[in-house]
Amino acid sequence: MTIIPAIDIIEGNCVRLEQGDYSKISLYNKYPFEVAQQFEDAGLKRLHLVDLDGAKAGSVRNWKVLETLARKTSLIIDFGGGIKNEKDVQIVFDSGAAMATIGSIATENETEFLNWVKKYGPEKFFLGADTKNEKIAIHGWQKITGIDLYDFIQKYSVQKINDIFCTDVSKDGKLQGPAIDLYKKIMRKFPELNLVASGGISSVPNLEDLQKAGCSGAIIGKAIYENKISLKELELFQSNT
Repeated sequence: MTIIPAIDIIEGNCVRLEQGDYSKISLYNKYPFEVAQQFEDAGLKRLHLVDLDGAKAGSVRNWKVLETLARKTSLIIDFGGGIKNEKDVQIVFDSGAAMATIGSIATENETEFLNWVKKYGPEKFFLGADTKNEKIAIHGWQKITGIDLYDFIQKYSVQKINDIFCTDVSKDGKLQGPAIDLYKKIMRKFPELNLVASGGISSVPNLEDLQKAGCSGAIIGKAIYENKISLKELELFQSNT
């Protein structure tokens, strides 16, 4: 199972929000490169980089941070936040991202998104299936749609998009454990999916449970920054999986 540490960016700083609430910001480091370097030094290979300014503005903002991290580390970076048109997609790839992280637009403008998939290939996209009560949540989780989570995954798995991360909104930022039962249910329905868990992860046993549930990866943010899981523990877990 792949450990994917997360860096969320506001005004160039490494921060975390609780449940997507911009009024609940924790500042962790003014220098995202230092954080990314620590992840790389711990033997981690991936990075989930989120442009929170871009997500709020509706267009990519912190591409310079992406460019720096892509140039100065060997981390495989997926980047999201504010990707609303093909110009944004091109900026993300030109700035060094291996994958573009896609959220709301896959719900609100399916035609546009599928045009990108056709042009760049499905393997270039990391699709977010954020959910509350098994309904898709969009716009930083501020809007809960009526779209069924499993219908959403099915629609895009048919398009060969198999790299999906799923956040149970009710779990995010609380460090009270991930939505194991939800992930088990998803994997029963879509056994070929590369499912990455996100939200609530606070311990190595959580990671072991996710692995048993069939998840291929886990995004970890707050647990690292709040010292609930050490980079040494993650390095050891990663080397044993």
